[in-house]
Amino acid sequence: MSKGIIAINKPKDWTSFDVVNKIKHMVKPNKVGHLGTLDPMATGVLLVTVGKATKLFDIMQEKQKTYLATFQFGYETDTLDATGKLIKSATNLPTKEEIEQILPEFIGEIDQIPPLYSAKSVNGVRAYDLARQGIEFELKSKKVQITNIELVEYSNDKLVLQITCGSGTYIRSIGRDIAYKLNTCATMTNLIRTKVDSFSVEKCYDIDKINKENINDFILPLDKILDYEILSLTDDEVFKILNGQTLKINKTNGNYFLKTNNEIVAIVKIDDCKAKMLIYLA
Repeated sequence: MSKGIIAINKPKDWTSFDVVNKIKHMVKPNKVGHLGTLDPMATGVLLVTVGKATKLFDIMQEKQKTYLATFQFGYETDTLDATGKLIKSATNLPTKEEIEQILPEFIGEIDQIPPLYSAKSVNGVRAYDLARQGIEFELKSKKVQITNIELVEYSNDKLVLQITCGSGTYIRSIGRDIAYKLNTCATMTNLIRTKVDSFSVEKCYDIDKINKENINDFILPLDKILDYEILSLTDDEVFKILNGQTLKINKTNGNYFLKTNNEIVAIVKIDDCKAKMLIYLA
């Protein structure tokens, strides 16, 4: 079975699981996952994994993501997006200059409180399940990394931002916090994930173009996903690495592919000339 990634442009109102489930019925054995969920109302880059590529989750979570988000000032919902119920309203609207003045405060490592309707765990229960049951609870703030925020458009009560950030960032919360800083409230009305690492939405595929007969044409192999050098090792060294041993290899620190019989079988990490298997992919 192939292992790799299919870059999907997720349709609106599809859950990430909907996309995974459809792909799952096209491959055998049907080991399929994804590398970072998107809310149903969001569209854009969803990286679907086939086979052992699912094990790349932790590595891909470290990659930067870019979003194009639209917020509407004047109201706030319980979900912080247009799918929720109205809980707050305001009449004052900020000026473009006021928005531009505070945006730098949201760049860098910031504290962020996730939305109540999120997948955060509260005593083993998903926050959105508690919220749907009307159970009161609080979520603690967490550190997130925002690389850049650019004001793309501001017209009347609608604000469009391009946001580049690290894993675990809630774009809905950014809109809420910007509005609060401006003494008003806002709700996210549209979200497009335009990029994950080198995967841009323009290079993603529509899921309705993929079927059982052509799916292999859409699966990117591992060496097209990660730009890692391939280690050249003897059969004995390969055996030792795959069995958990550490080898002394005079190479620059970083991750490398380990290839045998023309197949990538592992990702190896080298640190201070010590090489050890990071992820087994065979």
